[in-house]
Amino acid sequence: MTERQKDRPWLMRTYAGHSTAEASNELYRRNLAKGQTGLSVAFDLPTQTGYDPDHILARGEVGRVGVPVSHLGDMRRLFQDIPLEQMNTSMTINATAMWLLALYQVVAEEQGADPGKLQGTTQNDIVKEYLSRGTHVFPPVPSLRLTTDMITYTVNRIPKWNPINICSYHLQEAGATPVQEIAYAMSTAIAVLDAVRDSGQVPEEKFGDVVARISFFVNAGVRFIEEMCKMRAFGRIWDRVTRERYGITDAKQRRFRYGVQVNSLGLTEAQPENNVQRIVLEMLAVTLSKDARARAVQLPAWNEALGLPRPWDQQWSLRIQQVLAHESDLLEYEDIFAGSHVIEAKVDALVEESLAEIDRIQQMGGAMAAVESGYLKSELVSSHAARRARIEGGQEKIVGVNIYETTEPNPLTSDLDGAIMTVDPANEARVVAALHEWRDNRDEARATEALAALKKAAAGTENMMEATVECARAGVTTGEWSWALRDVFGEFRAPTGVSSAPVAVAAEPGSTLSLVREKVTRTAADLGVGRLRLLVGKPGLDGHSNGAEQIAVRARDAGFEVVYQGIRLTPEQITDAALAEDVHCVGLSILSGSHAELVPDVLHRLREAGAPDIPVIAGGIIPPADAAALIEAGVAAVFTPKDFGITEIIGRIVDEIRKANKLDPLEVSA
Repeated sequence: MTERQKDRPWLMRTYAGHSTAEASNELYRRNLAKGQTGLSVAFDLPTQTGYDPDHILARGEVGRVGVPVSHLGDMRRLFQDIPLEQMNTSMTINATAMWLLALYQVVAEEQGADPGKLQGTTQNDIVKEYLSRGTHVFPPVPSLRLTTDMITYTVNRIPKWNPINICSYHLQEAGATPVQEIAYAMSTAIAVLDAVRDSGQVPEEKFGDVVARISFFVNAGVRFIEEMCKMRAFGRIWDRVTRERYGITDAKQRRFRYGVQVNSLGLTEAQPENNVQRIVLEMLAVTLSKDARARAVQLPAWNEALGLPRPWDQQWSLRIQQVLAHESDLLEYEDIFAGSHVIEAKVDALVEESLAEIDRIQQMGGAMAAVESGYLKSELVSSHAARRARIEGGQEKIVGVNIYETTEPNPLTSDLDGAIMTVDPANEARVVAALHEWRDNRDEARATEALAALKKAAAGTENMMEATVECARAGVTTGEWSWALRDVFGEFRAPTGVSSAPVAVAAEPGSTLSLVREKVTRTAADLGVGRLRLLVGKPGLDGHSNGAEQIAVRARDAGFEVVYQGIRLTPEQITDAALAEDVHCVGLSILSGSHAELVPDVLHRLREAGAPDIPVIAGGIIPPADAAALIEAGVAAVFTPKDFGITEIIGRIVDEIRKANKLDPLEVSA
């Protein structure tokens, strides 16, 4: 081309990690050889929530949805033969972000790297963990302090690092509208910047450097125009907030910098081949507009609604990006939407509505206060319930799910169990054995001294990052670092938002919900109880509670008394609650792959407790072979993403309660 220099492509990443540090290292090196230009590390749930692999809550979760990193040795193996000084690494880590950054820094130094040259991102956004993803550990105030300490440390010691990635991605997956996604993310950014400013750890003249390192991680859904306009609105509001609230005069420091993963929520188990065009369309929303283009993009794989993608599936997603960047003429032009009155009108509306919601949150005391009060969570649960109701009612159409459901046999899924990757069940034992060996061979006195220094820093006011780096060097483990801080800060159980969510589907006469309510009422009468009681449980460390919350809300609206205690429960706690509440059914929701261990454990404990007749329902991303095994083990029913009709699921639960109690089937159609 001759008119203007072609733009550089965005960073291309694949969110990856599984089984062990060694296996993940091999995967990273293969992906880099295929043309990936940055790394995006997926950590397993024990690492994300601050547990060692031998903790009771880690059972069934080790290496499932990411790589287990328990100590410095794991981090060394994870990045072996990958020169970190030359790499741009994104780490999706939040509650334990300080710990993982410390491990990364020490490994880089061991490689001979200059920390001042390290580039990458730690997500480090705890607010969205309270609202949607559930990997929080500590209460809001100390969590914000950890974030503040990390930011001030990196500005001084690792100046090219993005210490926080304000993450609205999971807000959209939890039901956020574009306005809520913008407003909640911006309110989080304001809370973080206020905390850094008020900490006194950064001189006023260097505060622009702090603002310049704040990045965002967003979601892009299938509504192309709306999503593209959302990104333009994000940029305008960020420019305004940083200029007016913080007095940043350098336009470069005010630039809205974001990475994106397109929407996994919209990927379907039914006709999963349709997910490819969804992924492409969603990617275009964050790449076509030069003035609002993402700086880094990672795409999900077509089969993520079925299970863990294989390396080939991840390669396909990488190639989608490469074709757009290198074969098309996209990067040869200025912004192709500039001057569009349609786009400008939509952006103006999003900006106006988002600023109004930001003001509402500020009047409550800011993002942290809105988390603690339950306002933000309740709003998300309500928005998600409304969206589900639109899908079930057919107002929101999804090809292959609620329209055009007939399909030819799919060659991609003809061998469904081979169409996804599985983690060797024996992997967990090997990881636990390696952890014990690490503990046995380290300098125990140095580790003990480092942990004591960390607790002293946490109990005082000094920056905790230096003490954390020493813990990393001393061989402290992820669980030990987290428990030291738990001892000082305590733990936090976030509001569920279920009890305050309004009714999303009206039980109008003749409606499906009305018929299910009739089944619930008649079954309660047949059993001689006032109301049927359903326990909705989240065993293990899977914090993706959206599905469980929607089941709980719809069951409540159908006339059930619902027992829902939130996330991160052991099978023993769930069994005890089922017995104490005298429930008529237990529903277990797991999306992390630990269903094969945790669901049978609940069944076994109910039988041992003399309650074998309480039906157990399982839901989540459960491959067909696993579903068959659960049914054989005694699970009454298994629901997966293809079962999108929540009201129908509630009706099925009533049927299973009647069957378990030897009641005749009801003729009520639901």
